[in-house]
Amino acid sequence: MKTMLMLMTGLSALGLAACDPAPQSTAPAADTVPSETQAATAITQAKGTGTVTAIDSAAGKITLDHGPIAELQWPAMTMAFDAPPALLTAVKIGDQVSFDLDWDGTGGTITAFTPAD
Repeated sequence: MKTMLMLMTGLSALGLAACDPAPQSTAPAADTVPSETQAATAITQAKGTGTVTAIDSAAGKITLDHGPIAELQWPAMTMAFDAPPALLTAVKIGDQVSFDLDWDGTGGTITAFTPAD
């Protein structure tokens, strides 16, 4: 009798669950979603080659017309990156360079230049 009662209770619960009109969330649990701070601190290091097209020392920016960057799955494009002052003075517009890049998901910083081969 006790087994029959448990079986009927379980079936009733299943029936009620099947009739629940509340939408079920497909979003991952909050503890598995990286916070903005976590996402911003994840750095991808990449290498590329390109041509220096602009230098803005006051803003600490350098613009490169670069080829594809495999580590970031980027096609060739022209874009501006942050760079420390010492690197900005080490190159000039028109220089062909190989570069190291730290990308945080929203912006990049050039960490090294070498003359392109």
